[in-house]
Amino acid sequence: MKKKFKFGVVGAGFMSSAIINGAIASKVLKPKQIIVSDVRTESLDIISKKGVSTTKDNSYLCNNAEFVLFAVKPQNLADVLDQIKGCGCDKLISIMAGIKKERIKQVFSSSKVARCMPNTPCSIGCGAVGIDLSDYTDEKDLGFIKSLFSSFAEVVVVDEDKLNAVTGVSGSGPAYFYLFLKSIIDAGVKNGLSEQDAKNLAVNTMIGAGYMVKNNTDKTIDQLIDAVCSKGGTTIEAINTFKNENLLEISKKAVDACVKRSTELENL
Repeated sequence: MKKKFKFGVVGAGFMSSAIINGAIASKVLKPKQIIVSDVRTESLDIISKKGVSTTKDNSYLCNNAEFVLFAVKPQNLADVLDQIKGCGCDKLISIMAGIKKERIKQVFSSSKVARCMPNTPCSIGCGAVGIDLSDYTDEKDLGFIKSLFSSFAEVVVVDEDKLNAVTGVSGSGPAYFYLFLKSIIDAGVKNGLSEQDAKNLAVNTMIGAGYMVKNNTDKTIDQLIDAVCSKGGTTIEAINTFKNENLLEISKKAVDACVKRSTELENL
């Protein structure tokens, strides 16, 4: 039976808003194809301004949406599943950190579940998302989910057991870059720049460096580093300091610690 809505979202928070914004802006979905549920009236009032339908009834949403996205806090999942058990939803998507697909399948054993790990830059249309799509085989369904997330992020398809690594690299990754960026800005101020000038220079350098990596696929990152360095010059002194102080090893240890914690939370 054809559902009234193409896409239902359980939870009207920060990330679900980013997903809805991207889907509408890219014309992957029209507002009338989307329904959103939340327990908070104020959240529904805000998201309804996008032209989407809203409800506080999760069972109504799940019975009337072809694809259902779980975008609630992991600790609230049990209540949501209790409310919707027995509903006719067989195409599910989860962006809940630390919740394996098998947890959802305890209630919806015959449903297909795509599990995703987005990051906060998705909210401004330039994020990264790791997605496990192994449950889905229909090309039309696969195409929809990929298009949905591609509308606001770079999509990497991985198996579920790689999602903790995705969390370590991109899910938590923005915070690493913010911390490094802060240290560069602080160093600029220490060496005589105003904070605003140091921030403008550092932020745009970080953005530009990212684009240099993305747009020079024929070059390795080591080659790009070498292109900035010259023997006896300034850059090589900074790079040697980073290497001597074990920045590379510290970065690897930080990601490892994040992945370890993500795995621990997943297994609770």
